[in-house]
Amino acid sequence: MSNAPITARSIPMPVLGLGTFRLQGQTVIDSVKSGLSIGYRHIDTAQIYGNEAEVGQAIAESGIPRDELFVTTKIWIEALAADRLIPSLRESLTQLRMDAVDLTLIHWPSPGDAVPLKDTLDALIDAKRLGLTRAIGLSNFTVAQMREAAALVGPDQLATNQVEIHPFLQNRAVIAAAKALDLALTAYMPLAYGKVMTEPVLLDIAAKHGTTPAQVSLAWLLQQGFTVIPSSTKPANQTANLDAPRLRLDDADMARIATLDRGERLANPDFSPAWD
Repeated sequence: MSNAPITARSIPMPVLGLGTFRLQGQTVIDSVKSGLSIGYRHIDTAQIYGNEAEVGQAIAESGIPRDELFVTTKIWIEALAADRLIPSLRESLTQLRMDAVDLTLIHWPSPGDAVPLKDTLDALIDAKRLGLTRAIGLSNFTVAQMREAAALVGPDQLATNQVEIHPFLQNRAVIAAAKALDLALTAYMPLAYGKVMTEPVLLDIAAKHGTTPAQVSLAWLLQQGFTVIPSSTKPANQTANLDAPRLRLDDADMARIATLDRGERLANPDFSPAWD
């Protein structure tokens, strides 16, 4: 492994970011440009999204200095092997028009443990030492897999585990285990593909606060200490989402939302790990 020093600067990960999952072409360019103009400074993408080049274009054309942004990408399962990870990350950086990203995640655990986790983590740490990424982390890791990763490299090396969390999938076992490891969580699909907008409980809480069910869902996640990365293509919705940290839910609101958990997992490909 390389012993090259880490020369890239590092900024804290903003607790509210702009997701780009399922956004393609001009749609993602417009979404990222709009988000940056509104005030987002945290952009989340991934190799498998097929939009890194467009995200990079939008950032470049936004005029926002790179050192004011936090950019995350994720290594796809086909590039988890020790000899493939760094070349694939370099390809991502070329697409993104960047010398380094702020955070690189293992997008999914290697299906069937085909690639030993130690090999992937060692390659990620090497990428960090080379200055290609400022932090590393996990995504879609189960309790056992989080514990294995933390045991291999130490929890202080891992910036986050990005997992699906929303009112209908509250992922309590993973949350508890992450807290025990002192590992931060990032919630993706926080609005459950928009399903939160029609949930009567969330509509009622939103009416009480004079806001929207989307803001309620985001505030619920933020108040638990998670980072959230909602995706939106409409500037009005992006603005509303960015305002979510200002909303404070009371204990009664939080208790009512806790009753909505129904284990409704939206991201569940056939190579998923055995969920907790």
